[in-house]
Amino acid sequence: MKIALETLGCKLNQAETEILARQCSQAGHDLVKRVEDADIYILNTCTVTQTADSKSRHLLRQARRRNHTAHIVVTGCYADRAPLDLAKLEVVDLVSGNDGKLTLLERLKEDGYLTNAEPKPSVKVITTFRTRAFIKIQDGCQNYCAYCIVPYVRRIEKSTTSDEVIKQVKQRVAEGYQEVVLTGTRIGSYDSKELQLKGLIERILSETKLPRLRLSSLQPQEISPELLGLWRNDRLCPHFHLSLQSGSNSVLKRMRRRYTAREYEKTVALIRVMVPKVAITTDVIVGFPGETDEEFDESLDFCRRLNFARIHVFPFSPRSGTEAAQMPGQTPDKIKKERTKLMLSLAEESIQHFRNQFTGDEFDVLWEKQTGQGVWSGVTGNYLRVYKKDNRDLSNKVSSVKMD
Repeated sequence: MKIALETLGCKLNQAETEILARQCSQAGHDLVKRVEDADIYILNTCTVTQTADSKSRHLLRQARRRNHTAHIVVTGCYADRAPLDLAKLEVVDLVSGNDGKLTLLERLKEDGYLTNAEPKPSVKVITTFRTRAFIKIQDGCQNYCAYCIVPYVRRIEKSTTSDEVIKQVKQRVAEGYQEVVLTGTRIGSYDSKELQLKGLIERILSETKLPRLRLSSLQPQEISPELLGLWRNDRLCPHFHLSLQSGSNSVLKRMRRRYTAREYEKTVALIRVMVPKVAITTDVIVGFPGETDEEFDESLDFCRRLNFARIHVFPFSPRSGTEAAQMPGQTPDKIKKERTKLMLSLAEESIQHFRNQFTGDEFDVLWEKQTGQGVWSGVTGNYLRVYKKDNRDLSNKVSSVKMD
């Protein structure tokens, strides 16, 4: 059968969609890009914000308009949080939360949506339409930050065994991938048979021939000099995504984050001392309940001082069931929009400032896709987006480029 997969949200969702893609291919089914060509359309959803929920509903309705006969399946965090709401859309055939995501093909077969196919002994090309592979090493979070819905939809913390991670990395290398991204809900809490994140990275570097290894989001309190020492190996991408959420201590306290602005800043300074040419990217929430003009200004000034390589900006979105949704002093939408605009303006300045540091420097670039006639797009190890005009097929190749 022809199966179309679409993903919203985090790198963990992308990794899990990649697992589904592999399961589909290995079971003998064909992966297609367009919903119009699909017998089954699977949407892996996010529910971190109201916008994510809205986008999921839009994509599901759109899928039904484009294909009246396909079976439409919803999985992921939105499906976990509000399955009845999704069922009421009347365009969905099956709703399955995160617990059933990786056994979804068995469920589809049991319910008669999926017919048998001839299994394929190996899968050379996995059509998730990416050149970087995402590998899930951990799931679940018990931190219960005041604003976050994730602990309610990914409840149990568990880590993939290091043997299984090594097996998957070797498989990706054999398939020709140049880069693997280790991802999870909170990869800094990785713990499998007393092997923690540092030990897992050491195993990957010593036991595989993977050219480039990148980590997804970490918490500042999870960074140590011992961990950073691993970046002496140039196969580790000099890129750290450290979620900040606010540069104001009073807001961080209300958010129930586990660090102060000063502790965060010290971690950033340590990284920059130990990892040359490093990119530090972050997330910031604006308009958190009770955020005053002074607290927002404090956060804006903090982000300006730290010179992030990239800032992902989110206006606060109340999630039903979280502590922050019930807090007094909810920020009016008009103020959230104004503050979002100011933080996004700083984000643009930060990107340009970071790029300008490396004018004239040479970087190895992993080329991902052709964006126009003869123009290729790729990324450096420190997450700079690079473009190059070349008539050759550069897809999934690494070459050196001088920045201008």
